Amino acid sequence: MALLTLGVVAAVVLGVVLTRSGGSGSGDGPSGGGGGEVFLQAADSTGRDPFTESTARDSSPPPNTPSLPGRSESGRSESAPAAQGVSGAAPGLYGGTRRTASCDVEKQIRFLGAEEAKNKAFASALGIAPDKVPGRLRALTPVQLRLDTRVTNHGYVNGSATAYQAVLEAGTAVLVDDRGLPTVRCACGNPLTEPVALRGTPKVVGEPWPGYRASNVVVVKPASRPVDTFVIYDPHSGGWFTRDPGGTGSGDQETAPPTDATPSPDGSPSGEDTSTGSTDEPGTPSDGTGGPSTGSPSAEQPGSPSAGSPPPATEEPPLTSGPGDTQAPPSGPA
Repeated sequence: MALLTLGVVAAVVLGVVLTRSGGSGSGDGPSGGGGGEVFLQAADSTGRDPFTESTARDSSPPPNTPSLPGRSESGRSESAPAAQGVSGAAPGLYGGTRRTASCDVEKQIRFLGAEEAKNKAFASALGIAPDKVPGRLRALTPVQLRLDTRVTNHGYVNGSATAYQAVLEAGTAVLVDDRGLPTVRCACGNPLTEPVALRGTPKVVGEPWPGYRASNVVVVKPASRPVDTFVIYDPHSGGWFTRDPGGTGSGDQETAPPTDATPSPDGSPSGEDTSTGSTDEPGTPSDGTGGPSTGSPSAEQPGSPSAGSPPPATEEPPLTSGPGDTQAPPSGPA
């Protein structure tokens, strides 16, 4: 009877621990999938538990942070949940300087290669073998975020990668994969993966930057097929250019601005249904300002943004969903 009682108590304690930690991360820190905290990370901040020294280039220009469509002056959406999903292939989603990489990929490889434990933990977070890290990094594309973006970040703690939810400020230098997903944050060398849904209303940790609005945070969703070329806005020159996946700037080509799409009176792209999202899981602040949330999937829409603005985001799909069956850039100017 004593052994049975001890077993029941142990099971209850284990259940509480897993519920509190979400099955990942440290017991007293942030977690990858449970309720708890979402960390705000400014573009020029190293952030918590960095894997490496910064590999972001100081020559990267300041961000040109546009507004999302359908927002009031306060930054709140009149009828949509705070977090919205946008395809990683969308023209203008990312910014940068033509012929200049926002991150030094080779330096990132050297930093990780010098410490076997960090390299192993980095590889584990991305689900690859440690000896595949250099090749994986060289296949990524250096760009800058143009919108505040929700991700799962991974800090390095006690020899392991610990997952936590974060919002990265527009202007953050990142490496994205061939589906347009942010994969490395260059200011700290941390691996990134898609965000996960959180239970309840998590606490926001960190100082908001000027212009931050929880209702303008987006979630990048993987393009349904590999991106042929990334169409990037250059805030320094006001021009547009294309960059091949894995390119570091030398092959960048100037291009014309994407064609505008006509917005509907409510601010959403014409023909796009924005009424299907749900707000079952508020994404960040507990003060009612909203944040990333789970909702219904939305189709990628045809069209592209106006010069100087990224494409509008659609209602946020489920945070753990995969790519859709079709790919086309979202429509409408921001």
